[in-house]
Amino acid sequence: MTATLEELSAMTAAKIVDARGSACPGPLLEAKKSMGTVAIGDTIEIWSTDPGTKSDIGAWSGKVGHEFLGVVPGDGYDRVLVIRRK
Repeated sequence: MTATLEELSAMTAAKIVDARGSACPGPLLEAKKSMGTVAIGDTIEIWSTDPGTKSDIGAWSGKVGHEFLGVVPGDGYDRVLVIRRK
């Protein structure tokens, strides 16, 4: 699935993980921990100020079988969206 920035911006996540201010690998660890708290098919949204989070979560998602939807630039942070697939 390739969503546009507009479509990503309009998405509602089942869970928001606020990892702003946390340095690598903090946001990724928070995402891993939170993924188990949502149902398969649900979306989590990770808020991060760490520039490496986008690539870290994208790589992790592909490796473990979740679906990385993309990144929406927020006001001073990024919103990273991932669907739990297993």
